[in-house]
Amino acid sequence: MRFVMRSKIHRATVTHADVDYVGSISIDEELLEAAGIEEWEKIHVLDVTNGARLETYVVKAPAGSGHICINGAAAHLIHPGDLVILITYEGIPSDAVDEHVPSIVHVNARNQVVDISHEIEAIEYVEC
Repeated sequence: MRFVMRSKIHRATVTHADVDYVGSISIDEELLEAAGIEEWEKIHVLDVTNGARLETYVVKAPAGSGHICINGAAAHLIHPGDLVILITYEGIPSDAVDEHVPSIVHVNARNQVVDISHEIEAIEYVEC
């Protein structure tokens, strides 16, 4: 088995943070559907703004709300206005890796879907 990226919501904007909530991340239901993410699923949250990285589970926010709400202890690390990348993974047989195609959901500043792709743009390597 190999664990590969199944879906990604790319550069969403955090709209709320609630340290007193029990925990998790609340994500607009339309974004969840676009990315094929289920409520209660484990998700990795990568904060582009400050470099914080964490994993938690998903709770649905109202469809069309644009909400990305960081809840519980994670609200100390990630704040409203931060840009985040939200990633889910799945285990697949090693011999299926070459055929695997993840879903990548691109959003605008209001967390509305602008594009769903199934490939990552090639990045030209720059020697460090």
